[in-house]
Amino acid sequence: MKYDFDTPIDRKNTNSLKWDVSEGELPMWVADMDFKTAPEICADIEKRAAHGVFGYSVVPDEWYGAYADWWGKRHGFYLKRDWLVFCTGVVPAISCIIRKLTTPAENVLVQTPVYNIFFNSILNNGRQVLESELKYNSGKYEIDFEDLERKLSDPQTSMMILCNPHNPIGKIWDRDTLEQIGELCSKYNVIVLSDEIHCDLTDPSKEYVPFASVSEKCMENSITCISPSKAFNLAGLQTAAVMVPNANLRHKVWRALNTDEAAEPNVFSAEAAISAFTKGGEWLDELRCYIFENKKITEKFIAERLPEIYVVPSEATYLLWLDCSGIKSSTADAARYIRKNTGLYLSNGSQYGSCGKNFMRMNIACPRSVLEDGLFRLEKGIKAYMNDKGVF
Repeated sequence: MKYDFDTPIDRKNTNSLKWDVSEGELPMWVADMDFKTAPEICADIEKRAAHGVFGYSVVPDEWYGAYADWWGKRHGFYLKRDWLVFCTGVVPAISCIIRKLTTPAENVLVQTPVYNIFFNSILNNGRQVLESELKYNSGKYEIDFEDLERKLSDPQTSMMILCNPHNPIGKIWDRDTLEQIGELCSKYNVIVLSDEIHCDLTDPSKEYVPFASVSEKCMENSITCISPSKAFNLAGLQTAAVMVPNANLRHKVWRALNTDEAAEPNVFSAEAAISAFTKGGEWLDELRCYIFENKKITEKFIAERLPEIYVVPSEATYLLWLDCSGIKSSTADAARYIRKNTGLYLSNGSQYGSCGKNFMRMNIACPRSVLEDGLFRLEKGIKAYMNDKGVF
């Protein structure tokens, strides 16, 4: 490999959300990679920093071109310049859009288990969370379209947040599935807000389908949030975009972001995105291969040494969804026990909806030596927990 993903990076004492933990703890929870971003991006940021003047910034034309070219070449979907609006992050955008395009007490539908911050964005703005649980059969997830249609048909439901690819299960929704969602949402006048932040982190042989690319109905009735932050580990730079082909929806989104002051770039945010999308392709391809190997190592380790746990098959993201129903006890309790007794910090699945109560989420975007440390801690913790609780 041209790039080094094996060398551990000490992130302690860097004001890192992920690594603000006690001595000896190993955080494998929040979606934040333990790799340095592409050196080409670092070089461009360093060049800008060397200028030494950090006044107010504007979004340059190159930013629009970088997004459009990347999506065209990588995902076969050519974005028009006018469709794109800069924003400081996908989560701020989701909150702004919910505030502007729905009214208090309306339903915002999510498909659980799903990214837990969606709940915050909905509830903190006085809207109601409406869960349509995914069907989990034989270790795989699919959409319950009967339940989905019933809930979309409720006149109180005005928006659906789609997670594409889906966090935490790592599933890529296929074109037919997305088209069905688009048809239903159009039929019942429900706006689709598609979070596609993980779209560039698919397995090497897999490709995601942008929701807006599927059909005219999908394009005209959707708002898509995209960003280089997950794929290139740039979350701390607050850089993202909202893509809205429909002019009327786009105006409302533009108003929402500007009213909440979420559309102003910092000095590095646009520069980093341009660098990522114009110079980071080779680095990203090697990263995807490295993460894929980490998945295979994790799956093999757990299958051989922890038969009580099942790794749900994943096609995207660096987050693994662990079915822990075999331990026959509370995974919230188990996660606390594992952290207390081994230092391994995983996400408790109940955060992602009540249907996640028998699961834990594990972030494997780390050097292989760190991953192996985490897996041995997981084995030690699960076995000790089951022994202490008598749940063998």
